[in-house]
Amino acid sequence: MPLDRALKLVKDDLGKVESMMEMNLRSDISLIPQVGKHVLKSGGKRFRPLLLLLSAKLCGYTGERHIVLASALEFIHTAALLHDDVVDHASLRRGNQSANSLWGDEASVLVGDFLLSRSFSLMIEDSDSKVLKILSEMSIQMTEGEAFELMQSGDHQVTEEDNISMIGYKTAILIANACRVGAILGKVEMEMEENLTNFGWNMGIAFQLVDDTLDYTSKEVEFGKSIGKDFEEHKITLPLIYTLKKSSPEDRKKILEILGSISLEAKHLALTIELINKYKGIDYTIEMAKSYITKAKGFLEIFEDSEEKSALVSVADYAIEREW
Repeated sequence: MPLDRALKLVKDDLGKVESMMEMNLRSDISLIPQVGKHVLKSGGKRFRPLLLLLSAKLCGYTGERHIVLASALEFIHTAALLHDDVVDHASLRRGNQSANSLWGDEASVLVGDFLLSRSFSLMIEDSDSKVLKILSEMSIQMTEGEAFELMQSGDHQVTEEDNISMIGYKTAILIANACRVGAILGKVEMEMEENLTNFGWNMGIAFQLVDDTLDYTSKEVEFGKSIGKDFEEHKITLPLIYTLKKSSPEDRKKILEILGSISLEAKHLALTIELINKYKGIDYTIEMAKSYITKAKGFLEIFEDSEEKSALVSVADYAIEREW
């Protein structure tokens, strides 16, 4: 598996991250650790902490701050997932029942707020003003990305550029800054820091593009969330954007009629998938994702060959080679 090499290289550090997160979930309010542990333990490959740990190792860092900051980053990510599931009315997360389906929207929002607050507590404990500034600005941009996505819902005029911009705000920025923080810890020259950031950014775009294809092509048990959920929520992602752009007037009319429906049914999803396949919307999106991965790998050329560099390449391969 593409991730095996990377996971093995930082196995001990990932274990420390898990322990730190568990310790920082403690609260006298029992609901908080219950919900928090459910989300943190419900699968997930700790993709973002993995990137931070590998990037720090690549840049020669040998201290312990990467454990604290990787934990803070994963708390930010987990808070975003909790809030996303409420906004999306999701019932599944990583193949398990979502927190909002078990404890309700209110609990999910509040525990998400707790995790976000705890992440800033960890960053303040780390006491690096540059890192704090980067991650706090990132949190603002992620929220803007969520709002941007909400605005785009059901808008059949959304462009490919709009979609990539939204992905950048919502997904890629967190992956980019995971890599950037690792570079900052290693105190490398600015060019290396920027290259690692760009590596993460491009990989983050590709990661989400592949996710957007899986919503139409995967099996629910493999995907870990409801298939067709984006479609059900009238989210216009790249496979559909490209299909609308390339389709005949007659087929475009069919899609727009479907998108105009208040309630979308299985037959609507089936017809939409048929049209996406007809106009090769999935193929186009996968090729676009591959181009971002190629670009991402190019930013690693500045670094000398090492186990850590090879591991980051394998993580990039994982982002594109997930089942599709």
